[in-house]
Amino acid sequence: MKQKIYQVDAFAQKIFEGNPAAVCIMKLWPGEDWMQNVAMENNLAETAFVVPNNEVFEIRWFTPELEVDLCGHATLASAYVLFHHEGVTSDKINFNSLRSGALSVEKSTDGRLILDFPADVVAPVPKDETLIRALGAEPIEMFKGKTDYLLVFNRQEEVEAINPDFLLLSKINARGVIVTAPGTEMDFVSRFFAPQSGVNEDPVTGSAHTTLTPYWSGILGKTKMSARQLSKRGGILHCEYLPPRVQIAGKAVLYLIGEIDA
Repeated sequence: MKQKIYQVDAFAQKIFEGNPAAVCIMKLWPGEDWMQNVAMENNLAETAFVVPNNEVFEIRWFTPELEVDLCGHATLASAYVLFHHEGVTSDKINFNSLRSGALSVEKSTDGRLILDFPADVVAPVPKDETLIRALGAEPIEMFKGKTDYLLVFNRQEEVEAINPDFLLLSKINARGVIVTAPGTEMDFVSRFFAPQSGVNEDPVTGSAHTTLTPYWSGILGKTKMSARQLSKRGGILHCEYLPPRVQIAGKAVLYLIGEIDA
C-alpha cells in the first residue's frame, strides 16, 4: 500500500521552528500496529492519522512509543494539511477524538489557526522528591492535571536552566511534566518533558497549554495571554481561556510531502 504523508512545522513562522508533526489523511482506519510502526519510523514527537466521517474528521495521535489522548501541534498540522492540501474550503474543521471528544480548528484573519480544546483543570499535590531530583530544581508549587504534572517556578531563568535526568524522569507516573514560570517578554513560558511517552523534551506542546492557560489565567487575572515554549526550536502560542474550553492559536509551515511504501 502507498500512503501520502505530510510533515508540518506547527507553531512556527518558518521551517525548522516550532514542533514538527507527520500527518496521514486516510480513507479508512488501518490497524493500530501499522500506525504505531509509522510513528516509530517517523521518530517525531507525534504522527497524526485522520479519517473523514461525513462532516467530521476523526483523529488519532501516536508518539514513537504509544497512542496519546490529545496532541495540539499535530492537530494544528492536520488542519493545515486539510486546508492547504486536501481541498477543505470551509474556515473551520471539526475533529473528533475517541479519547478527547470534540475538537476544532478555525482560520483567523491574520493567518493563524485557532485550536479549540477542552481545558484541563489542575489540583495541588504534595511535592514529589523523585520528580524534584529528576529535574534538579525545586518548584514553588506542584499540581497534577488529567495526564501531566505542572511545576511552577518563580522566574523564566529557572525554567531555562533545568537539565533533567531523563532516566529518572521516565519513572514518574504521568504522560509528561510541564515546568512553567512568568515570562520576561511573554505572559508565561514553559517546557515539556515526556520521556515516559518516548519524547524527552517536546519542542512545542499545544495540549500542555490546555493546562497552562487556565492556571495562568487565574494567576494573572486575564483570559488572553501570550506564551513561549523554551525548547531549542521554540514556539509562540496565543492562548485564550473560555471555560470550559481553551483556544490556542499559532501558524504552521509545510516541510515535506512524501509517500509511505508499506
